[in-house]
Amino acid sequence: MNLIEIQSLKKYFATQKAVDDISFDIEKGSIFGLLGPNGAGKTTLIRMITGIFHPDSGNILFDGRKFDPINDSVNIGYMPEERGLYKKMKIGEQAVYLAQLKGMSKVDAMRNIKQWFERLEMESWWNKKVEDLSKGMSQKLQFVVTVLHEPKLIILDEPFSGLDPVNANLIKEEIFSLAKKGSTIIFSTHRMEQVEEICDHIVLVNKGQKILDGTVAKIKQDFKENIYQIGGHVLTEQLSNSIFEVVKYTQENLLLKLQDGTTTNELLKHFINQDISIQSFNEVLPSLNDIFIKLVEGTTATRKFQAPN
Repeated sequence: MNLIEIQSLKKYFATQKAVDDISFDIEKGSIFGLLGPNGAGKTTLIRMITGIFHPDSGNILFDGRKFDPINDSVNIGYMPEERGLYKKMKIGEQAVYLAQLKGMSKVDAMRNIKQWFERLEMESWWNKKVEDLSKGMSQKLQFVVTVLHEPKLIILDEPFSGLDPVNANLIKEEIFSLAKKGSTIIFSTHRMEQVEEICDHIVLVNKGQKILDGTVAKIKQDFKENIYQIGGHVLTEQLSNSIFEVVKYTQENLLLKLQDGTTTNELLKHFINQDISIQSFNEVLPSLNDIFIKLVEGTTATRKFQAPN
């Protein structure tokens, strides 16, 4: 079920350990988040997965066999954060040219390009030059030329950069659609809220090492801190107790942290006994952004966290 298997991958540059013994799997049809701060090793990993760099040691398996950079590159679409388009070339001609480089016939390329241009409202762009496009428009074009040859693996590095909310949502829906149709997507970004919304599974790397690996839902559960939010009219004199600590308080909303060993039933019983009308009650899970900062700033390179399957 895995399209990509990374096995003990290493890549060193002089004295820098860019990728230091990293392993993880990417399931077919999943949207996989590859995360980390600047200089963590993400770009080096991506360049090895695409065959731009060769690993110093370790293996990459692609669809169950050893990755062949020459023959497997046709099954990969890579959208780098930096623009990779020819500024003086007309958009339609460029899209056809890049599709043919990926092995498509001119007829198939024209058909797919027209379909994508129509879906993303780009029909009138055919004879424009890239240099005449805004950052957001060129980002849409780069997305199209990345996916139009229907690759098994799509790598998107900051795909929403420069896009307004309407076009960002348009691209997001296309990403979901591609995954639903069977494409496997590696999504790399610094925007953690996008990761929470889009990704099934994430790996976090820092200083060349993997420090987190698991599904988004499981990771948020593993890092929760027993914090709950209660909506209702609560008076300060009703907060004196030994089973929770008040994190934030207003008369209509209460954020609190349960003491270890206290159950939610005990918490609710406490407020019911205080004759408080509870309008809402929910557990507050940490955001991926909070987890990201906690791990990157608060761990050493030798401490690793693994979310259980």
